[in-house]
Amino acid sequence: MIHILEADGIQLEFNGKRILSDIYLKCETGKITELLGRNGEGKSCLMKIIYGSLDSESAVRCDGVIYKKAFRQRGLLVYLPQFNFIPRSLTPKRIFQDFNLEFSLFEKRFPEFKNRYMSLVSSFSGGESRLIELYIIIKSKSQFALLDEPFTHLSPIFADKIMELLLEEKKNKGFLITDHMFRYVTEISDYLYLLKNGKIHLTKGRSDVELLGYAKL
Repeated sequence: MIHILEADGIQLEFNGKRILSDIYLKCETGKITELLGRNGEGKSCLMKIIYGSLDSESAVRCDGVIYKKAFRQRGLLVYLPQFNFIPRSLTPKRIFQDFNLEFSLFEKRFPEFKNRYMSLVSSFSGGESRLIELYIIIKSKSQFALLDEPFTHLSPIFADKIMELLLEEKKNKGFLITDHMFRYVTEISDYLYLLKNGKIHLTKGRSDVELLGYAKL
C-alpha cells in the first residue's frame, strides 16, 4: 500500500517577515523526494513543521488524516536534524538496542566499525557519529523519514554507501531529504522541489533547477 504525506498551505513568519508562503509538498512511500534551497530559505523550518516540532498555519496530512504533532503518531515518521542528537556518552551497543536494530548488519556494511561495539561515541569522528545517526534513522520502522543535511561530515565512501542504503530502504518508506551536497541526492531522487523566496516549486528535472537560478547541475 502506498502512503502519502502532504504539507498543505504552510505559512510561517518570524518578526513580521514571511518565511514560507502557501507551501504545498507531497511525499510518497517508495519514493525519495528532494528539497533544494539556499541558506535561509526555510528548508529546516519546513522539515520541523512537517515533523510537528514547529508550529505554523498549516495542515500536515498522511493518507488524508490531519496531524498537528505528527511525531506523536507512532510509526508515522522520524526526523534527522542538522545537529548531532546522540549523546556522546553512549555506545553503539546501547544505541542499536534502543532502536531495536542489529549492529552486526551495520558492521557488515561498514566494516570500519568492527570491534567498536562498546566504544563511546565521543571516540568517533564527526563523520562516524553522523553515519550512525543517519543509519538508525534510515532503518527505523516508520512510514516516512525526514533527513536534514544527512551528508554533512560524511566521507565520499560513506556517502556512496548511504545512497545505496537509501535506494534499498525506500521500498519500506518515503524519504524527504534536503542537503547542500545536493548532487548526492539528485542522483537518486524521484521528485525534486525547490524552495525560493518563500515559495516552493515542483521541478520537472535539472533544467528547471537551473532556470530557477539555484545551481548548474
